[in-house]
Amino acid sequence: MAKVTLKIKRFDPQREPASWWSEHALEAEPTERVLDLLNRVKWEQDGTLSFRRSCGHGICGSDSMRIDGANRLACKTLVSELGSTITIEPLLGMRVQRDLIVDLEPFFAAYRTVKPYFISDAPPPPDGRERLQTPAQRLRFDDTTKCILCACCTASCPSFWASSEYIGPASIVQAHRFIFDSRDEGAGERLQVAGETMGVWRCHTAFNCTLACPRGINITQAIGEVKRALATGRVE
Repeated sequence: MAKVTLKIKRFDPQREPASWWSEHALEAEPTERVLDLLNRVKWEQDGTLSFRRSCGHGICGSDSMRIDGANRLACKTLVSELGSTITIEPLLGMRVQRDLIVDLEPFFAAYRTVKPYFISDAPPPPDGRERLQTPAQRLRFDDTTKCILCACCTASCPSFWASSEYIGPASIVQAHRFIFDSRDEGAGERLQVAGETMGVWRCHTAFNCTLACPRGINITQAIGEVKRALATGRVE
């Protein structure tokens, strides 16, 4: 067991207009996750602490936050990866609602603009069969299917910090997933959204998004592929 201190940035609009820091001393195993420590603080020390969490296994993306200056999932970040003092803050560039909870509605509004669902006017295959594609066709967009909408990439993006009107890396990743799917017919509609003023051209290739992604998606490459499709008029 090691002694650790959680230093958590707090905010309660009903209590006071400014944020403050709370500190919590704990004993932790190296194999524990930051989410385990946050749960213990809430259950044993301060029940007013507020944060999002759900599956606890890196699938739902709900416990994204800034841990020691980097956007991470609390459920995937081990105590052994951090020092004896762990600093936890809400994601940057988004309105803080309370403590570590940020307003994600604008993030999901941007996500909806790229139409993240299949678009096809073709009749379904006969006899209830699936719309088939080759392994190579599936591999073309495999990387961007891994997105869990945790917002780590978008909240790490300097262009998003400069303007929340930018649709952000996560939305472009979702557009990429359908643009390059051979079964889908909505690439033109999505490219139109991506090509607008606050679309892909706001990306300045800082690579922050790729470094922040807890799923290891090569986001910068995906954005570049959408840019190339726009510039050439071809989806390849």
